[in-house]
Amino acid sequence: MKHYIIDGNNLIGKIPSINSKQAKNKQAAREALAFLLERFFALKKTSVTLHFDGYESTPIKVSGIKIVYSLRREADQLIKSQIEKSANRKNIILVTSDNNLVEFGRVCSCQVIRSEEFAVGLFSEKNQDDEEARIKTMNDIEEFKKLFNAKNKTL
Repeated sequence: MKHYIIDGNNLIGKIPSINSKQAKNKQAAREALAFLLERFFALKKTSVTLHFDGYESTPIKVSGIKIVYSLRREADQLIKSQIEKSANRKNIILVTSDNNLVEFGRVCSCQVIRSEEFAVGLFSEKNQDDEEARIKTMNDIEEFKKLFNAKNKTL
C-alpha cells in the first residue's frame, strides 16, 4: 500500500486560501488542511501521515490520517526518521518542497511530489469529477442495499 508522508507546514504555504489563515490562526490553517486531505484521500487505498512543526493545541479529528507534531524538534527530522524506519521506502510518496527533504527522499528511493504540484492536484477538475461520481453512486438505493445486505428492506 502506498503511504503518503506530508510536510504539512510546507503544503499550507502552497495553498493560498489556507496560507492566508495561518498568519491569523495557525490552528485554523492546520484544520483546513487536514479536512481537505481527509476528503481527498477518502476512498483511496493509501495511508497518510501529516507532519506539523510545533505542538498540538486542539486535537484535529480526521479519519484516515495520522497527524504528528514535532514538539521541540523540526518536522523535517521526524519525516526523515519515519522514512528511515520504513520497511519499504518505494511505497512512500513524500509531499514537500523543502529541497533538503526532497533530496533525502530521492536518495531513499521514495517518490517525491513537490507541494505546489500536489496542491494543484487537490483542486483539479478530475478530483472534483471523482467526488461528484461518488455522490451520484451514493444516491443509488440499490447500491446501498447491496452494501448493507438489505435485499428486501426499504430504505
